Amino acid sequence: MTHIVVIGGGFAGLWSAAGAVRAARAAGQAGEDIQVTLISGGDDLVLRPRLYEDDPQSKRVPLDRVLGPIGVRRVAATVTGVDTDAHTVQAVDRTGGDVRLSYDKLVLASGSQLIRPDFPGAQNIFDIDTLTSAAALEHHVRDLPGRKPFAGRHTAVVVGAGFTGLEIATALVERLHTIADPHGAGGEVRVVLVDRADVLGPELGSGPRPYIDGVIDELKIERRLGRTVASATPDEVTLSDGEVIPAATVVWTAGMTASPLTAQIPGERDRLGRLSVDAYMRVNGVPDVYAAGDTAVALVEAGHYTMQSCQHAQPMGKFAGHNVVADLTGTAAVPFTSDLYNTCLDLGPHHAVETKGWDRVIHFTGQEAKTLKQNINARWIYPSVDDPDAILAHAGRFSNAEAGKKAGTPESSRLSA
Repeated sequence: MTHIVVIGGGFAGLWSAAGAVRAARAAGQAGEDIQVTLISGGDDLVLRPRLYEDDPQSKRVPLDRVLGPIGVRRVAATVTGVDTDAHTVQAVDRTGGDVRLSYDKLVLASGSQLIRPDFPGAQNIFDIDTLTSAAALEHHVRDLPGRKPFAGRHTAVVVGAGFTGLEIATALVERLHTIADPHGAGGEVRVVLVDRADVLGPELGSGPRPYIDGVIDELKIERRLGRTVASATPDEVTLSDGEVIPAATVVWTAGMTASPLTAQIPGERDRLGRLSVDAYMRVNGVPDVYAAGDTAVALVEAGHYTMQSCQHAQPMGKFAGHNVVADLTGTAAVPFTSDLYNTCLDLGPHHAVETKGWDRVIHFTGQEAKTLKQNINARWIYPSVDDPDAILAHAGRFSNAEAGKKAGTPESSRLSA
């Protein structure tokens, strides 16, 4: 039997596994001839793009409801090593026991992680990079009314004014007003955005910036640009220019890097630690190893490469899964292609902005963009569950636009027991 091992239970890992099963079935070699195993430390697909929202604990899908129906073996363990010469993966299971898997083909889809700061008091800050950390922030905010009143009790400082920082900052305005005075009589609420850059959303370009600036002004979010945090305590933040801001809540969103497992693959990596892959998601120069999602960097079109985003992780996984099996069975491989690049940025309860293309030309704002964002978050990024035919059909839709159009019912129905 030929063994495909997928490392990672995020979007890229899940769709790599499902894509491989679909291709193996199409080639008549699923099950007895080709076995697909996914190894992940968690039991759920975590909807990371939604962790800035309320109730982050609900933003997940049990992996077994997607992988089980299509025959993917799942191993609950944390990968600690990859030996590309021996074609083995080493891991530790939840009892502390050693796990060793051999592979014929490997897909590394172990994602990315936030770069945590090391300034004095960094242990006092929050982030929304993982389900656990987002839940910790949620619990903290809900407990603020019970704290002894002080100047910064309902002040949040968000460090990083990029995509994630803007979404959590604008979401916190409403949350803090709700808990500061649930009866609507007002309350001392401040949200402060801090960034080393001298503009908001530097990576989002100049196209949507006037709209973003306008929303930030409307929500009365303060800016501290051209600086960062020097230190923090549970009650205040000191910025690099010496300003002290009383604040009970500090959220760090600045800086991402690829999974450290990429360092165990002897391939070329970019500044984010992502492995360079070819058009078929094969790691350049490393036999039998593929990479997808936030661990990989692939050419989208001349001068533009994939972003660390759900938008690229899903199709990269599907292409990787298909092409691993194509390599094994001698069937036709499919080169990676991507939908037109776009962004849809949530900006609080009443605002959002969608841009098209790498130049980020505004397409929708306001309610139209808000509705689109809600559809993306609550419907289109969710996998099909429990139904093997629907899951494999989803795995065969390489285009996000096509997958979105085929999305069925909202999350509450799709995930009902």
